[in-house]
Amino acid sequence: MTASRSLSEGLRLTFGHMLKARKGSSAHSIQEDAYFEGQHGIVTIQYPHQTIPVPDNGRYQLHNEMDDCIVCDKCAKICPVDCITIEPIKSPEEFGKTSDGTPKRIYAAKFDIDMGKCCFCGLCTTVCPTECLTMTKTYDFSVFDMQQHNFPFGNMTAEEIEQKKKALDEHQKAKAVSAEAAKSATPPSQPAASRPAFKPRIVPPPVSGESKS
Repeated sequence: MTASRSLSEGLRLTFGHMLKARKGSSAHSIQEDAYFEGQHGIVTIQYPHQTIPVPDNGRYQLHNEMDDCIVCDKCAKICPVDCITIEPIKSPEEFGKTSDGTPKRIYAAKFDIDMGKCCFCGLCTTVCPTECLTMTKTYDFSVFDMQQHNFPFGNMTAEEIEQKKKALDEHQKAKAVSAEAAKSATPPSQPAASRPAFKPRIVPPPVSGESKS
């Protein structure tokens, strides 16, 4: 009984689509708003208006939550296809914390992910210490220009980047001057007193015929 009901339901759907598919659709560009009109029966799902549920563990488009990123560079180092590009700027002091309390000491002047190169291995999300790098459920990011597959996540302006670089240079110069001044103020260490060289005692050989006491 169950088998016949399942078979009849499948045949009903199949013949229903066959009847609707008798009419062909006109050829027009995919960029037109009316591209998906008249597709009923030609396809089973009216994508993108209808989509299949995406599994939670699917590996799709990468996303980086910059507020939780500490710019540790681990994701870029482990990437087998070099699709992650990072330009770090060290900060002289801590300037914030992530959501899990990890201190932030490096700015991200640039954090780009080229999804055109990504092989969706998921290694970058595994090594991320703050779990700010994740794979979303977005699997369709088709574009006509390959350069649009590069997603920038850095949120610093050009003025902010220049300001942070200048502050780092000034800090490093001040640190070098301070170290040089401390080195000059330290008195030279006195050389350790040299110990006299060890001279072994030479015992003359006994004269022949002389009795030994």
